[in-house]
Amino acid sequence: MPDLGYKNWQKRNIVNRLLSVLAGLFSFLCILPLIAVLAYILIKGISTFNLDLFTKLPPPPGGEGGGFGNAILGSIIVTTIAALIAIPIGVGGGIYLAEYSTGRGFSQFIRFGTNVLAGVPSIIAGVFVYGVIVSTRILFGNTFSAIAGGTALSVLMLPTVVKTTDEGLKLVSNDLRRAALGVGASRFVTVSQITLPKAFTPIATGVVLSIARAAGETAPLIFTALFSPFWPNGIFDPIATLSVLIYNFSAQPYDLQNQLAWSASFLLVVFILALNLLARWLGRFASK
Repeated sequence: MPDLGYKNWQKRNIVNRLLSVLAGLFSFLCILPLIAVLAYILIKGISTFNLDLFTKLPPPPGGEGGGFGNAILGSIIVTTIAALIAIPIGVGGGIYLAEYSTGRGFSQFIRFGTNVLAGVPSIIAGVFVYGVIVSTRILFGNTFSAIAGGTALSVLMLPTVVKTTDEGLKLVSNDLRRAALGVGASRFVTVSQITLPKAFTPIATGVVLSIARAAGETAPLIFTALFSPFWPNGIFDPIATLSVLIYNFSAQPYDLQNQLAWSASFLLVVFILALNLLARWLGRFASK
């Protein structure tokens, strides 16, 4: 009888353990930058974290106290505007690609354009909206505004929403479509009441990921929403956001502004991390 037991001293087993250790080391090196960034921001940002940060305005240069309540509210407003623009258009585009297109011509052009748009630098989206909306004063004569910032962020959200909707609907079994059509349901009823509810979880996952990406963008908002040291006065006026506040305050020669930038960084990272964890939970929920 041959000896089939595991032998530690054999060359292939030694090489296997070495490669396993090497793969584990490389995996750790992949997440090391994330751990380092999170730890550094946590140490620098949480030391002065208090309720005033959520309820007060930023102090003037060289001043004392204050917070960034206006930037928190502004980020929520701008991201909400972006979601209201991108989600209906993106979901509609994904439904067309998955349910109505023939897979040729125009639909191929849409898929190609979506892939290209996903790789466009965010600053290009900001410059585009600046040229179309801000510089032309097309919005009732206003220039920098919350709605311009939301429009720029929606451009960045669209590819993710379109692709996740398209792929989510493809996961729905064709048997459900045939059964619905077989009992006399129209294509619209089949999509709205059968396939779309079945694909809700992967679509929601893509929407959450797109919101997480948009919430952390800075460059598009510098060209569109600009910044305001005051509470939001409407969607047609300049508005403060956390990402732009971090950009502005981190370059100032005042310790208080620098500390506010670190605190805002910590809050923004926690928010984006929470959205990504929500997306992962939705993904696991969909796989069950």
